[in-house]
Amino acid sequence: MSIITLISDFGVNDEYVGVMKGVILSINPAAIIVDITHHIEPQDLIHAAYIIKHSFKYFPEGTVHVVVVDPGVGSDRAIIALEMTGHIFLAPDNGTLTLLMDEGNIGSIVRVEDSRYFLESVSRTFHGRDIFAPVAAYLSKGIGIKALGVPINKIGLKRLFVEHASISDSGELVGAVVFIDRFGNLITNIDEKSLDKFCKACNKKRLEFRIGQNKIIGLSKSYESALPQNPLAIIGSRGYLEIAVNCGNARSYFMADRGDTVTVLK
Repeated sequence: MSIITLISDFGVNDEYVGVMKGVILSINPAAIIVDITHHIEPQDLIHAAYIIKHSFKYFPEGTVHVVVVDPGVGSDRAIIALEMTGHIFLAPDNGTLTLLMDEGNIGSIVRVEDSRYFLESVSRTFHGRDIFAPVAAYLSKGIGIKALGVPINKIGLKRLFVEHASISDSGELVGAVVFIDRFGNLITNIDEKSLDKFCKACNKKRLEFRIGQNKIIGLSKSYESALPQNPLAIIGSRGYLEIAVNCGNARSYFMADRGDTVTVLK
């Protein structure tokens, strides 16, 4: 099986994604290419880190995952290939794999340097086409990552500062909006385990969720728990607290943005 997944901030208005697929198929016509998303906010490494962490596990072992959110393209930043739990990840060394690596069970890591696996001409602005796509294609054909370059230690890899939810001095659970999905749902960094630990034996229907000057009472089990156009708090499919509006857009409703504080009170 030759599955390659793609995550990028390229969008789909330009030719970038299509050209990457063309390069892959020119090298491995049998490749199965899956677009996870190309709508990462431009240069948003944190968003990319969350998406790859929560998507790769739904693919079979042997899948090659390509993450091209690369504000350092053309610089001396490295490109890395990493093996973990039977999957291969190809990304710039800029921290996009931080949350993934926190899961543990990392195997080999190499700095991708062997130009035999690149396109003949490498531009300074489109490594997605000239390096990531051909390298992914060769990996999908069975080339081992150790053929791509020199082994490196995970200790030397770039890591993002990823803010986690925490308990304030006044006993509140404090987190933040880390990204906003297409529906306008506000995805926070408050995971279900943190919320369970904070609440313990308390009634989650009585929890108070605050964003800005707004309050939501109770944790909902579905979007329909609130009336249409009314806000709610819910644990989403990724296992994180989301602030949503039933049949509406929480981003617009709360005039919210990434980085906004979300507070939970008992």
